[in-house]
This record gives sequence, C-alpha cells and structure tokens, in this order.
Amino acid sequence: MSDAKPAPCPKRSTQFVDFLVQFRWIVVVFFVLPFSCLYYFSIYLGDVRSARKSDKQRQKEHEENVQEVVKRLGQRDASKDGLVCTARPPWVVIGMRNCDYKRARHFKVDLSKFRNILEINKERMVAKVEPLVNMAQISRATIPMNLSLAVIGELDDLTVGGLINGFGIEGSSHIYGLFSDTIVALEVVLADGKVVRATKDNEYSDLFYAIPWSQGTLGLLVSAEIKLIHVKEYMRLTYKPVKGNLKELAQAYADSFAPRDRDQDNPTKVPDFVEGMIYSPTEGVMMTGRYASKKEAKQKGNVINSIGWWFKPWFYQHAETALKRGEFVEYIPTRDYCHRHTRSIYWEGKLILPFGDQFWFRYLFGWLMPPKVAVLKATQSDYIRNYYHDHHVIQDLLVPLHKVADTLKWVDREMEVYPVWLCPHRIYKLPVKPMIYPEPGFEAHGWQGDTKYAQMYTDVGVYYAPGAVFRGEPYDGAEKCRQVELFLIENHGFQPQYAVTELSEKNFWRMFDSTLYEQCRKKYKAIGTFMNVYYKCKKGKKTEREVQEAEQEKAELDTPEVDEPAD
Repeated sequence: MSDAKPAPCPKRSTQFVDFLVQFRWIVVVFFVLPFSCLYYFSIYLGDVRSARKSDKQRQKEHEENVQEVVKRLGQRDASKDGLVCTARPPWVVIGMRNCDYKRARHFKVDLSKFRNILEINKERMVAKVEPLVNMAQISRATIPMNLSLAVIGELDDLTVGGLINGFGIEGSSHIYGLFSDTIVALEVVLADGKVVRATKDNEYSDLFYAIPWSQGTLGLLVSAEIKLIHVKEYMRLTYKPVKGNLKELAQAYADSFAPRDRDQDNPTKVPDFVEGMIYSPTEGVMMTGRYASKKEAKQKGNVINSIGWWFKPWFYQHAETALKRGEFVEYIPTRDYCHRHTRSIYWEGKLILPFGDQFWFRYLFGWLMPPKVAVLKATQSDYIRNYYHDHHVIQDLLVPLHKVADTLKWVDREMEVYPVWLCPHRIYKLPVKPMIYPEPGFEAHGWQGDTKYAQMYTDVGVYYAPGAVFRGEPYDGAEKCRQVELFLIENHGFQPQYAVTELSEKNFWRMFDSTLYEQCRKKYKAIGTFMNVYYKCKKGKKTEREVQEAEQEKAELDTPEVDEPAD
C-alpha cells in the first residue's frame, strides 16, 4: 500500500469580517440581550392586555382590523404601486432569507395588529388565532387548561402565520403531520379585497390546500382555526443513547417510534413525542415522550426536571449526558418541554455566545436568554450577513424515513455539522396535489413508518458551522446550499422556504409541485399583486420589473433544466 497522504486543504485567509464575527458576543451581551429582554417584556404585556379582553371584544377588534386591510388593498393602484407585501421590517423574521424583496418598490399592508388569540373553543377543540400569535403566547394560554396545539413549534418566537404559510414541525408530527396539517380553517384577504374562509371541504378548498408553503403569495392570512388536543401536566421523557455507524443510528431512530410490524396507529406502540440528536458519526441520543399526570410524576422515586428555569443546562447538552450516564427517564413540565430548545436556539446559542452555556453565565445572566432573532438580524451588517450565508448552515432537509441513513452520510461527508436534529413527520395523501407530497406509489413498498394514507418523513436539521470553517479551510456556502437542494430533488425531499434557494426557477419547481399553486395564483388574482414564492426565496435583490417579467414568461415545466455542478 502506498504511504502517500492526501494533500492538506489550503487554509482560508483571515479577513476583517472574521474578527467582527469572533467578537460579535460583545454586541450581543451589551446590546442585543438587554434590548431583547425589553422587547420580550413589551410583547408579554401586550399579550396580558389581550387576554383580559372578552372573546367578543377581541373578535370585534379583529373584524375592524380586517376591514382596514381590505381598505388598504383598495387604495392600491396596480399601474403605479409595487407588489403587495406586509409592512414588517425585513429583519423581523426567523430564518435565513434576507427579505431583499422588501427592498424593492412595494405596497405595504400593515398586519401588526393581528396578534390576538380570538377564541379557545373546548367543545370544538379548536383555537382561533391571528397570524402574529406566537408559540409562547398560545402555550401560555392553553397548557394550563390541559390543552395544546396538536403541533407546537419549539421556539417561542415562531408565529402561526409563519408556520402556516411556511413550515412548522414538532416532536408530535409523526402523529399529526406538519403544523399546516392541523389547520381547520383559514381566513384570507384575497388580492381583490374579498375576505374568504377556506376549509378542506368548502368552495375554497383549493385555496386551503395551496396556502401552506406559499409564503403569503396567494393572499393575506388574517386568522386561522387550529386543532387542539388534550394534554397532561408532565412529559415522561426517556433518553436512550445509541452507538454505531450512521446507518445503525438511523435505524435506532426509526425503531424509537415506528413499529416494524407497521402498526403505526397503535398508541401503545407509538410515543406522543419523538426526537433524535446525532452528536457525532458514531453517537446519538433518541428521546421518546409520553404525557403523564402530576400524580404520576410526583410518585416516589421519579425525577422531575423543570428545564425551563434560566439556570438549567441547555437541553441539547443535558440530553448528551445520556452518552455517559446510559438510558434514563425523567418528568418535565409539559410547557417546559414544548419550548425546550428556546433558550439555546437549539445549539446556535453556542456560536452566538461561546460562554452562554457556562455555569456562571447561566446563573447570573441566563434569564436574559435567548437573544431575539429579530434583534440579532437588525444588528447585522451586510458583511456579517453574507459571512453567515457563506460560512454557516441553517438547513432542514425533509426526506423519506427510509432515506435518513443516506442523508446523514451525505451531511457528514459534505458538511461535517454536528449535532444533527432528527424529527419525524407525516406527509399525507390528499385529494389534491399541493406543493409537497409523498413519493408516488409509496404504499406498495411497506416502508417502516408508512401507512396507507401517509408517508413518514424526517426533518434532518443541520444548524451550525461546518467542520471546514472550524479548520480554517475554504467553504462555499452558496454552492453547498445548491448541492443540498439537488440532493433533495434526487431523493424526493423538500427544503423549507425560510432558507435561501440557489436553484433556477425551473429546478425550484422540480422540488415542489406548482400545479395547484399556479391555479390558485390565477384564480384568485394573485399574479401582479403578490410576489411569486420562488422570488421570495431566491437570494439577491428582486426588482418589480424582474418579478413581472418572470410572471409573464412561463417556464416549460415538462422539460426542466438541470443544474450542473459548478466548475
């Protein structure tokens, strides 16, 4: 055998922006955290004021605000004014998209008043809420009633509108599907100012199925009715360490929630909550949870861990202790569990504040965490923003469960990002074909986790700096993003649209199905009023002329161009 070693990868030259990023914690500690705390407190006070109003009063204010939106749309002159978008500043979003489309000429519609819980109906088991209601607000209202949204995002700041128009997932999605699958009805203001209520079985059923993943490009969402479920006071969480290669880790993950006998709808075999964390190519921890009563949790010998306290270890680091401790069980208050990743923003907090997980910081300043993502983005210069795009990964790869092992191998080979988050979710067979859909003919294969009516997918969450960046080696984030998207196209996967797309428009529509979306764009007169979803997701500034020309030039979707690897 040859003793020759591969040539070392050349080091990337250090630039001034590297120092800005390295010492960004100074801005975070002395500005972002205090301002975030005040920001959160002001929002909380607004939530409290809203909660004190009667349902009737909130509904009356809602109807008045809807009429203001209708009136505002009626003031738009299509020949002079730009495309319609919300009046929120570009930095007030959670995600990697830089919202450059808002920097072009556009017609603003203010939806900032739509942040109220309108009704919690225990008989119908439905919560009617406005689009800017976030997960912290709704869990604060419902969980004391032993109720919860069927799918509730882990981060406090995630809003109902973002989770419906975009993408939402949680550890219960292997039972209930994505957040948009739990919607009962949508109230939407169309381009012509008409207010409609869309359900899966009324005259606007096409709109009901088309809105998820459309990024607000079909109309303005002003309220949603969402499915509620009964919950208990605690989550009985089991941490199970797994060691082996990536294929073995993927199989252990599948076995944690998907019975091999395909009895996927049997509640005695399927846990209420599931997630996995892969900490290295050979180690991971699989967590399964079941709701438990206060009486059960407080029985002698049981361990209660209130992880919501500011001084507690970050959840992903706490879970990692199972690799040394071995399997263990503890009881976590349900609301604490639902927001377990908030304080550390999964593990992004370690990059934002390298010492944020230390004992001394957690006890003295942990109550200030997390920094509000909007404030973080507002304090970014273009240099830092572009740096993160090129040297940092925030991607969710939605792939069929039977392809998780291949996806983990690809991520390890191409990105070397750890930890990796695993969260299962169903994609349902529907009477229409929306933007995302199961693999054709999946029912015939009998894959683990699948049923006759839904295919089991997994969100492979990749959030951190790649190994090459830590080693000081060159890393082309834009090219790697494009490679991720091509990998997903080849494996019938999907990339949530909070991320930037590097694909051409034709290849974007190879990943997603445009049929129903385009039909609704035409039927409900969204063309020429709202920006196409592709242009909201693509990198770079979008001019009104660029978008209008793209709308006029319809791509030949039957013969899409193939993105070739860069030279």
